[in-house]
Amino acid sequence: MTIMQKVYWIIASLGNLLAINYMLSNTGIFPTAIFTFTFIYTLVGYYDINHSPHTLNRLYPVVAYLRYFLESYRVEIQQYFIANDTEETPFNREQRSLVYQRAKNVRDTIAFGTQRDLLEDNYLSLWQSLHPKEVLDTAKRITIGGPDCSQPYQACYFNISAMSFGSLSANAIESLNLGALKAGCYHNTGEGGVSPYHLKHQGDIVWQIGSGLFGCRDDAGNFNPDSFKAMATRPQIKMIEIKLSQGAKPGHGGVLPAAKITDEIAQIRHIPKGVDCVSPAVNPECTTPKDLLNFVAKLRELSNGKPIGFKLCLGNPVEFLGLCKAMIETGITPDFITVDGAEGGTGAAPVEFTNRLGMMCLEAVYFVHNALTGTGLRDKIKIIASGKTASSFDLLAKIAMGADSVNAARTMMLSLGCIQSRHCNTNLCPTGIATQDPARSKAINVSEKSERVKNYHQNTLKSFFELVGSMGLDSPEKLQPHMLKRRTPYGLLMSVGSLIEPLKPNELLKGEKIAGPWNDWWSMAQAEDFYSEDVYILSPAELSRSVNRETTIR
Repeated sequence: MTIMQKVYWIIASLGNLLAINYMLSNTGIFPTAIFTFTFIYTLVGYYDINHSPHTLNRLYPVVAYLRYFLESYRVEIQQYFIANDTEETPFNREQRSLVYQRAKNVRDTIAFGTQRDLLEDNYLSLWQSLHPKEVLDTAKRITIGGPDCSQPYQACYFNISAMSFGSLSANAIESLNLGALKAGCYHNTGEGGVSPYHLKHQGDIVWQIGSGLFGCRDDAGNFNPDSFKAMATRPQIKMIEIKLSQGAKPGHGGVLPAAKITDEIAQIRHIPKGVDCVSPAVNPECTTPKDLLNFVAKLRELSNGKPIGFKLCLGNPVEFLGLCKAMIETGITPDFITVDGAEGGTGAAPVEFTNRLGMMCLEAVYFVHNALTGTGLRDKIKIIASGKTASSFDLLAKIAMGADSVNAARTMMLSLGCIQSRHCNTNLCPTGIATQDPARSKAINVSEKSERVKNYHQNTLKSFFELVGSMGLDSPEKLQPHMLKRRTPYGLLMSVGSLIEPLKPNELLKGEKIAGPWNDWWSMAQAEDFYSEDVYILSPAELSRSVNRETTIR
């Protein structure tokens, strides 16, 4: 027997006898409480030893529950008492505090120097200028809309990323949309469709069409052009985004647990209750590159010329180049491409998919920018980066690597009051944000929380423009990949874009020899099918990079 089994038998026998004797010879609450304790201990322990399905309970009766209790608060214990300001993931205390402070409009400065190790491998930094400038007012928004778009949209550099009603509560959605209205940015609906809570406050909306076609599907789950047109032509809908994949789980459909599916959500999504809502991994309207582009053209026509784009987490680079070939062959181009990073997001996902699939946001944005440049498509298509953006430096880094605009999801949740409890997939969110439990979600004051969203957005954007100006630039459009510095394992700095050969406009179309994998990837790309074999063997770029190439600057 284990020690705790022995303790159990001592309490069950001798302990109960002594407790009974003590209770009979004394009056009051204390003797009764002792007997109650030993009696309950005996009953629970008997069940644990003889009937519990858990090995720990059988070996360590009663006290095993202490282990389960402490384990249930492991995340909170780690967060509040153990971790320092810079070591937690996905967002450390320093990052979360920055969001909270900016959302509350309180002091966001630090004292006594950085806590970061500036010599850490891969540490990113910038070089400032001795001649700082102010960013021009005319350079603080971007126009999204290609040559076939008749209703271009003036977008902000920083926006609210895709989070569905269903994943988030009604009050959270309302707060985000009202915050977007106050901040002057757009609010992406996520794949769950446009809900009344997205529309209530008239904030600009980007309607995401996921593989489940929620909000524009018929009874059989097929695309319904009539219901799409009815929603897409609303003035509040500014752009439409086709979701191919997401960084949290590339290659896997979206999942909304059955516990979160209310009558209202079932009606909005046109799905049944009582079972998990699992979207297909492949959008049924976009099974090939040309199908995708034809769908883009179809949605643009049905929406009366609004900007249409698609979102993906980049995997095999050859497949994206196949998309570029399809654009050239069909003459159809999206107005924007949202590049989602493998850093993940708010969505629930299998561990293996979150941890092991996809390309990180910065490298994916850099690749997409160069692929579009090399195929002569870059001036027609805007790039939106989506992936772990907390500070103005995170925003700047993505713009420098080739993005035109940036979306943020989790930090917008933090601005609402999220405490990173990581219970988003359980319907037990302690702050009422990622839950459909009305008792929890009603604690969110829409008016107050929308102010926090606006404050975080505006303070981060203000810091972003100041950071751009500190580099001697008067427009974010002048940011270049080589301006971002990375610390090498040898302790030296290198320009981030220098390990991958940047492309000149139309360079892939000319058939010239390009250093690195570009020629091989381009020759393998096909416009008829997304799938391409991953056969190119990557080698360390620093061993093969050509010297003094003119294309160092885009």
